[in-house]
Amino acid sequence: MVVNAENPGSSPWWAPVRHADRRPLLLARNRVQAALRGWLAAEGFTEVDPVALQVSPGNEAHLHGFATEAVGNDGVARRMYLHTSPEFAMKKLLAAGEARIAAFAHVWRNREAGPLHSPEFTMLEWYRAGEGYEALMADCATMLRLAAEATGASQLHYRGQVCDPFAAPERLSVAEAFERHAGLDLLATLAPDGTPDREAMARAMRAAGLRVAVDDTWSDMVSRALVQKVEPMLGLGRATILDRYPAAEAALARRVPDDARLAERFELYACGVELANGFGELTDAAEQRRRFAAEMDEKARVYGERYPLDEDFLAALAIMPAASGIALGFDRLVMLATGAPRISDVIWTPVAGT
Repeated sequence: MVVNAENPGSSPWWAPVRHADRRPLLLARNRVQAALRGWLAAEGFTEVDPVALQVSPGNEAHLHGFATEAVGNDGVARRMYLHTSPEFAMKKLLAAGEARIAAFAHVWRNREAGPLHSPEFTMLEWYRAGEGYEALMADCATMLRLAAEATGASQLHYRGQVCDPFAAPERLSVAEAFERHAGLDLLATLAPDGTPDREAMARAMRAAGLRVAVDDTWSDMVSRALVQKVEPMLGLGRATILDRYPAAEAALARRVPDDARLAERFELYACGVELANGFGELTDAAEQRRRFAAEMDEKARVYGERYPLDEDFLAALAIMPAASGIALGFDRLVMLATGAPRISDVIWTPVAGT
């Protein structure tokens, strides 16, 4: 590629003229990371460094891993994967006896590229053993403030939307958000035990003027309504904690104590952008196995493939203490704190072609 001094944006990221434009954002990234690291250490978190090579990349139907081979000393190749999250490894550490742990982990996800997505990105993941997931919500508010202070930003920015990182986030249930922004009664499409009713959702979608495909599942329709109607309205002016997800959309979370239809899962939004995904962690190994099997059945139906289960993870889950855990898209947080338009602008060495 020819370096274009008159139009730096058309030059490769390593061109000096392009790097000069990107460097202030990258230095801001370092300041944000240092601020978050310092706060985590002051809160008693131990920083850990999970290996990326795993027997399973994760078992959610619509997450896609990078596959590779590990060749043993005997010359036999074994299929392995780059993790889509350090979750399985970190929960094993909780089972081992760690109580507060955090990791800035590189993670890999196939089929994901765009202004907000990179095939390789940095995830900040942290866990609190013996603490409820509300503690993670408070952590998120603190991290928004720290990122803004580290970059000197008074507001977070993305595509014309702004969010005050110093304001207390609103806490909104998924059902409330669907009613408010999509005109959908989500809970009416769930049986008392949380089983989704596909036909009820299809009727509600059509009534709200949303498209329904013949082969749509209940989950497909929920995702479409969320992306098209709900997410763009979240985190405007101040951050939003989108809480109490349907249990059918929370494969790794325990159910809330007062409603079998819902789970202890929340997501953090700012400027219409999802930044973090938190859980009151499921510790029932048998239930987790059942959910993973259902997710892999759906993956096989839609994509024609399935990933193995990490049997060590399921064994560790049986002795893991009650805990809450969360994954935050670190690059996205830096984007919003610096006003960068693309995730590749805040990654030191972006993946080729992104």
